[in-house]
Amino acid sequence: MHESNTLRHPSADIAATATLAESVRVWHYAQIRENANLGENCIVGRGAYVGTGVEVGPNCKIQNYALVYEPAKLAAGVFIGPAVVLTNDHFPRAINADGTPKSADDWHPVGVDIREGASIGANSTCIAPIVIGRWALVGAGSVVVKDVPDFALVVGSPAKRVGWVGTAGHPLKETSPGEWACPVTDAKYREIATDQLIEVQSK
Repeated sequence: MHESNTLRHPSADIAATATLAESVRVWHYAQIRENANLGENCIVGRGAYVGTGVEVGPNCKIQNYALVYEPAKLAAGVFIGPAVVLTNDHFPRAINADGTPKSADDWHPVGVDIREGASIGANSTCIAPIVIGRWALVGAGSVVVKDVPDFALVVGSPAKRVGWVGTAGHPLKETSPGEWACPVTDAKYREIATDQLIEVQSK
């Protein structure tokens, strides 16, 4: 049934048990595994991989060659840049300590949980299990090894917070101690604790 939809390229490999909203676009050679669930208006780029049972909210973009391994969860409006990797094995090995090949029964997958509106820049790697907060921005090429707060701008390997971003994605400017504003929307934000920011006013 997926192959007949003109929004899905014939070369895409979409499992019969995957659930895709009618408006989902899937490009060349992408693979969407069994029981994955993609909401309205999602875009899955060329060569991208969406693992078994992965939950993807509406209006998400998964760019070319990104690897979204189960049991990742993407909330509404999440951006996954090109060649991003969301891992799922905290202690990766090909074999057990006794030399036998690892099977599905020999490890427990852990996921990356990405909250509403967050963006993961190109070629970044997120090491599960972690949570990427609402509207956070992970800079390109970063390696994320711990939870990222809402609205945080993190970069580097390991990724560290270097500032704050608003819902428009632009770095916020500090207008007074602990008070921040978006240069694009003029929305106001306030630091209420170490590494905790809230939006207090929108226009």
